[in-house]
Amino acid sequence: MPLQAVIFPGQGSQYVGMGKDLYEQSPKAREFFEKADAILGFALSKGCFEGPEVELRQTKNTQPAIFVHSIALVDLVGGLCGAMTAGHSLGEYTACVFAGALRFEDALRLVQLRGNLMQRAGEDQPGTMAAVVGLEESVLDAVCSEASDVGVVQCANYNSPGQIVISGSVPGVRKAMEMAKDRGAKMVKELVVSGAFHSPLMKSAREDLQSALRSTQIFEAHIPVYSNVTGMPVRVPEDIRKSLARQLTNPVRWAQSIRNMIADGASTFVEVGPGKVLQGLVKRINGSVQTLGLDRFEDIGRFPGADVHTE
Repeated sequence: MPLQAVIFPGQGSQYVGMGKDLYEQSPKAREFFEKADAILGFALSKGCFEGPEVELRQTKNTQPAIFVHSIALVDLVGGLCGAMTAGHSLGEYTACVFAGALRFEDALRLVQLRGNLMQRAGEDQPGTMAAVVGLEESVLDAVCSEASDVGVVQCANYNSPGQIVISGSVPGVRKAMEMAKDRGAKMVKELVVSGAFHSPLMKSAREDLQSALRSTQIFEAHIPVYSNVTGMPVRVPEDIRKSLARQLTNPVRWAQSIRNMIADGASTFVEVGPGKVLQGLVKRINGSVQTLGLDRFEDIGRFPGADVHTE
């Protein structure tokens, strides 16, 4: 029987103006943004709606912004059904809320802490990331292994076939970039980021986040959450806790997660949150599945059970 999977974006999908139409046209969405502002202690909503972009791009702001936008959309679409779920990096927290494993308020506090810790780790242990297109996973893994002679570098995001992001120290990543070009990569581009995410340079952030996760109540998930770290479904609280901590220093195995979800019956993927990045990745992983997006207020009416009440 065909099943629907719900997926949530991570950092990089943000844009100035995100959520503004939801806030203006739905009292329920307005409540979410106002509650988030109160919990966070600053006007996240203003940053989402007005920017400036340079502020919104800061990790400590980007992560709660995407999270709140995505959860507000989930709440508005009361009939959004998913037999399974996953989220890219930060999006795994949103997926855990969708699956009933985390409360909104607890997840928001974790996401705020995670963003702050990652930004601080990036300042304390400067690093960079680069996108590599056109190389097989095994080839790029070998490149990173060889380039590690000059500095930390590893594959950080296995996004789709032939699209992988590497992460680590500036010397390590730049050496791997040179080697990837020599091995025939179609495109190699250094990314504008504030740290070497999903690499060992995030170790300090992981240690502090683990402590917060230990003191946060996590419930058994109602539906499987496909882990970034393993690509496999998890539901047990301790497994979820470990996955959320490990993903800071481990690669995001997104392509593997999507393949496993398809193997487990998913034929439709609904991306909930800003942008269309994940829809594009899913199509590159398997072009036969259907993809849908839920980002703006005008998208909501396409889903059953939607609350489109306006004042």
